[in-house]
Formats: sequence, C-alpha cells, structure tokens
Amino acid sequence: MRQWDVYLYAFQQEQPHPVVVLSNDEICANPDIQFVNGLLCSSLRQDRVLKRREAFLDQGDGLDWRTAVRCDFIYTLHKPLFGEQRGRVSDVRQIELLRKLRFCFRWPLA
Repeated sequence: MRQWDVYLYAFQQEQPHPVVVLSNDEICANPDIQFVNGLLCSSLRQDRVLKRREAFLDQGDGLDWRTAVRCDFIYTLHKPLFGEQRGRVSDVRQIELLRKLRFCFRWPLA
C-alpha cells in the first residue's frame, strides 16, 4: 500500500467502496501503525454533476467507470479492512485532488 493507491475498502455497514490512500508511504508500510487516512469514492451516475467538494477518477486511475471522490472528509481506515487494489491516482488527478482538498479545508498556499 502506498500514498495515492486506490483500494476497495470493506466499510462495516455498506458494500465495499473504493478509497484513495492519503497517508504517506512510511505510514502505509509501517506494520506497527494500524490505520491510514483516505478519501471515499462512489460511482457517479452519468446524469449527476460533481459537487464542489468532489473530484473524479475513472479508468485511467484503475476504476471501471467515472467515480466521485469526496474531498471534504478524511477517513481513518483500518489497514486489515483493505481489499483488492484497483489502481493508482494519475499524476494529473493527484494535483486536482490536492487542489480540491485545499479548497474544502481552506488551507492556504504554502
């Protein structure tokens, strides 16, 4: 598991959903750390437009179809509940997700 990987995650009260891993590679690789941070993804119907708090991923990122990434809430995810790796967020989309996170959390430019 690495930062920007896309995995299926077994949420307890729902079907598995894709998540984007945000934690750095050192945290992801450390077996003593049981949790990582990530963003929830959900399939995007063709007729639904993205909300201001969302970005999108698609086949170029390892998903089967256009998928919304919720950028206004960072989840704490238990490593043992991660399932199949679906892909990796492309460099261009990483920049878009970072911009969206900065917008949602009102983080200033450094």
